[in-house]
Parts: sequence; C-alpha cells; structure tokens
Amino acid sequence: MSNRPRKRFGQHFLHDRRIIDRILQVVDPQPGQRLVEIGPGRGALTYPLLRRCGRLTAIEIDRDLVPLLIDKAAAIGDLEIVNADILEFDLAELDGDGDFRLLGNLPYNISTPLMFHLLESARLIRDMHFMLQEEVARRIVAAAGESSYGRLSVMLQYHCRCEYLFEVPPASFRPPPKVDSAVVRLSPHAEPEHDIGDYAIFSDIVQSAFGQRRKTVSNSLKSMLDRDAISACGIDPGLRAENLALADFARLSRSLCP
Repeated sequence: MSNRPRKRFGQHFLHDRRIIDRILQVVDPQPGQRLVEIGPGRGALTYPLLRRCGRLTAIEIDRDLVPLLIDKAAAIGDLEIVNADILEFDLAELDGDGDFRLLGNLPYNISTPLMFHLLESARLIRDMHFMLQEEVARRIVAAAGESSYGRLSVMLQYHCRCEYLFEVPPASFRPPPKVDSAVVRLSPHAEPEHDIGDYAIFSDIVQSAFGQRRKTVSNSLKSMLDRDAISACGIDPGLRAENLALADFARLSRSLCP
C-alpha cells in the first residue's frame, strides 16, 4: 500500500501550517456542527478539524489513504470516512437532516463540475469553504463587465453568496501545483434573491449566452428570444453576455415562462 498521491486523482496535499491555521480561522468549526471534508488526503486539515469539533465526516475517493486517516484519527475524535467519488455521491445519504458545512481542497480537474453537483443539494448545506485554482476562484466572484465573469459566476451567485477569502501559493502543497490557489466561501441563500421563473430555462439561457460569448445576446439567444423580446426586458440586444448582470438573466428567463 502506498501513501503517494495517485496522479489520476489530481492530488496536491496541503502541508503549510500557516495556511491550515488560516482556514481554521475562517471556517471557525464548533462542536456539534456537521462538518464534511471533501478529499481529506493525508489529513493535514482533517486532524486539526477533529481537535476543534470532535466529529467529522470525510469523503475520500482514494481507498489507499483510508487506513492512514482512520489510524491517526483514532486518538483525536470521531472520524467517519466515506470511500466514494464525490461527483457521484448524494449528500442526502449522510446521517442527519442537513445543515452540512463542506470544506476541502478540491481537485482542480473536477472543481467546476463538482460545485455544480453539490448545488443540487444546496438545501442541505449551510456553507462551503473550498480551495480552488485561483483563476476559478476569481471567476466565481466576478461581477458583470469583468474579464473573469461567465457562466460559473452567474450560476453560483444565483445559488450562493460568494466570497473570495485569500490566496495560497504553490509551495503550500506537495507536490506543488503549477498554478496559484485561493480559498472561497459559498453560502447558499435561504431563499433565492432573484425570481428566475423556471430554473431549466434560466440555466439554458445562461449557457447559451456564454457558449458564444463573443456574440451579442441577440445572436447567441436568437433560438430562444428575438431582439424585441430582449429589448422588452430592458436589455440592449447589442450587448454581450459578459455585460449582463444576474438580474438581467433573471428577467430574460421570466419572459419565457408561461
């Protein structure tokens, strides 16, 4: 059995004590809370979390790391490990009624699809603290008109309050990634802040608009809305998707609802 990272899992293990302490500070875990760590790796964050809250659920795809984690955690607290692929795991399978606090150093090659997957269970989640590639973190919090603004920005900001917390250098990991990282906080809204009408329609509009982001919205959305319909929503059909705020996409979506 080997404790080396498996390349197919895209693992980069956090080891920087200062970064670990800073994550603990922003998460501020408390006894009795339902913490769920995604991809605990070798436990750099797992064990400090256990010392703070006494109980933790970890979801780890690499079965070779499970015995190591269980052995070291035995004297610290109650560690439950689910050996599963988080992309295929349903949070509803965990014990309890939700209010989960998710955190983890997400593999960069699956971070975007993983966040969309987790949003399907947003009703069960209190907040999420994730370490991501810095470029992805910037896209999540970007506002309309910024170069990083795109589909990920709109969809995550519809579901959550999104905060960029701090950057993490490559040297904080073993092996070091080739990119900078950053920690973000995503807090699902108790109630949607924008009326989008039908979610499937809203999602299609956002995807179509940014799928051809160099085109004007009158061109990228022509199969769904004509120029007059876009104008009726108070939106200039000559604008590009990157110029439309979340509220604009919400109006476009509502206009297509019966």
